[in-house]
Amino acid sequence: MNQTHGWLCKWRQQVRSTNIETLRLFLHLVPSEQQRVFVLTLLIGLLCGLAAVAFHLAIQLAEQHLIDQALAAPDHWWMFWTVVTPTLGGIMSGILLLYVVPDARGSGLPQVKVAYAVKGGRMPLRIAIGKFVLGVIQIGTGASLGREGPTVQICAGIASTLGQFTALSRRNLRRLLPVGAAAGIAAAFNAPIAAVTFTIEEVVGDLDHSVLSGVIVAAAIAAAVERYVLGPQPVFTIPAGYSFDHPSSLVFYTLLGVAAATVSLIFCDALLWLRAHFQRLAVVPAWARPGVGGFVTGALAVLALAWLHTGGITGAGYATLGNALAGKLVLRVLVTLCALKIAATVFSYSSGGAGGLFAPALFIGAMLGGAIGVLDVNVLHHGPNELGAFAIVGMGAVFAGTIRAPITSVLIIFEMTGSYDLILPLMLANMLAYGVARTWRPLSVYEALLEQDGVHLPHEANPAPRALEQLPVADIMTTTVATLPADLSVEAALARIDQGRSFAAFPVVGADKHFIGLVSVARLRRQLAEQNGHRPVQACIDRRTPITGEQQLRDAVAQMDQQETRQLAVVDSENPNRLVGMLAMSDIVRTLAGMQSGTTARAAAPASLSEVAETLRDQPVFRNVRSLTDEPSMHYHIITLPADAPAADQPVGALRLPRGVLMVAIERAGHTIIPHGQTELRVGDRLTLFADSAQLAGVLGVLLGPRQPPMVLSG
Repeated sequence: MNQTHGWLCKWRQQVRSTNIETLRLFLHLVPSEQQRVFVLTLLIGLLCGLAAVAFHLAIQLAEQHLIDQALAAPDHWWMFWTVVTPTLGGIMSGILLLYVVPDARGSGLPQVKVAYAVKGGRMPLRIAIGKFVLGVIQIGTGASLGREGPTVQICAGIASTLGQFTALSRRNLRRLLPVGAAAGIAAAFNAPIAAVTFTIEEVVGDLDHSVLSGVIVAAAIAAAVERYVLGPQPVFTIPAGYSFDHPSSLVFYTLLGVAAATVSLIFCDALLWLRAHFQRLAVVPAWARPGVGGFVTGALAVLALAWLHTGGITGAGYATLGNALAGKLVLRVLVTLCALKIAATVFSYSSGGAGGLFAPALFIGAMLGGAIGVLDVNVLHHGPNELGAFAIVGMGAVFAGTIRAPITSVLIIFEMTGSYDLILPLMLANMLAYGVARTWRPLSVYEALLEQDGVHLPHEANPAPRALEQLPVADIMTTTVATLPADLSVEAALARIDQGRSFAAFPVVGADKHFIGLVSVARLRRQLAEQNGHRPVQACIDRRTPITGEQQLRDAVAQMDQQETRQLAVVDSENPNRLVGMLAMSDIVRTLAGMQSGTTARAAAPASLSEVAETLRDQPVFRNVRSLTDEPSMHYHIITLPADAPAADQPVGALRLPRGVLMVAIERAGHTIIPHGQTELRVGDRLTLFADSAQLAGVLGVLLGPRQPPMVLSG
């Protein structure tokens, strides 16, 4: 045992040494960071193309040896194995998700959006590897999920790992993440143009020219790799002759757009509803829940095969989808497969599966479009080619209504089918589906899933406050902290405390350096005034609950507000007795100020704070935020808005607060909100502001008018 452990340690040391030497060589050959980004973009395109091809072939191999073999079982055994195979695959995935890679759950695209918007482009390679394995297991055993979303997360993880390994700045690391995502989409769909538009629409959120060039290059390289290995043919081969020859068909294409929006909303609502129920399902253990989704999917696949004599419920269903595009399916089959695929995908995903929603959305859209095409053929007596044409348009329409990437929904159909003849009906149906679905549910399925998990991505109009509140505490806390021994006397502690520091409380540690609690300077002085200078500081600690570095900043602000404190101790999440830092309201103020000015308030600010400022320097926040040059002079004030306050019902951005004043938090109905420019104040709100004493009168005048507040707490 000891010999094996020694061998592992030696192997790890050799790997670490090799990595360091490789990094030194790379930095020597490519000294400029701009050059490194260019080289990495080329490398990402190549590696992501290979990874996407390997993922595709691995799933294909698993399907051939598992689900295809189950369907080919003799007599009635095919029914048994068709149900058991995805059930066992779901259970295996559930065990891995619970104990090994919990962050690899879901489609992967929401996680990429969070990594780009909130985490500075950081995504561990462990998650990408886990996603690869889980995707092969679950999709390969028949879960009604797609490989495209996981491919995006795998490739984004590769890009992030390369950026971190080559010591890129946080800003450039963040820019590499969409480069990897675009490469993944291009290779998964054989659609480089759609990969670029989707990355800009869905991941980046705006036309960032600093990202665009890298996205284009990586998408082109990844698609070239995919075409070299798997061939140049599009994903779907459709018969020649599909074109828009009958203007009267626009009536039914319009109907298709509305129907696609309706189906998209039903699909998304069912997904969210069942997912919420699975998360609260205490009867079934977490590791077994994906198995429930696999069981239902297998049962629905048996139903489709026994009744309709066709597949398509398990996996992506591209073979059956191809039959719909060729106009080979009748109305009963089209309608039934559409309903069964929705149910199978909802159960596969909501039960905690690891797979994407791209392929199911395309399948559902093709079945819906084919069904509307049958109406067009029977009512208007058009040729049978209309069935396939409507199926193609239906794919794009449901994609647009579900994913909410309207430009991509048009381009991706062109590239996947290799046909541009249906551009007019495709644009009409897609934009109708997008517009109607967006009216009823403004969020895309990915944003709705994140919101269900309590994650709110920053919006383009004002991203910084959202980004700030979702920052982990570890990113802005102060890590160099002076501590006080538990047995130190009050008098000695006061003599030791550096009066130049802005801390109002200090952590107390035991003989073995384990964290005991916080003691405030005010309490120590009070004890000294009461002739208790001989008492140990351990007897004076208060009961403020510490936080962990992984918690989000909004949770820390809420805890500060509940405990009426300006400082909290930060402890290790795995060892609550180990102190790792301190978080003060002043850290939050400096972060907001750094977002505005791109600089920190004092030279001794933590290195992680400069990374936050670097990443967010070009994102606007409050118009009133300015650099705080004399932080110790700032004090916090808590003001409650009365019924006749002029600031009530006004957005924060419209208030003319004195220069340098910062509104940090709003407590409303038991909830703490980190405000942004569009946040409207309400009667009864408790506002936490930072301002010096000279500014307070001006603040009160803006918020309360020519009157004194019923209560202003300051500290």
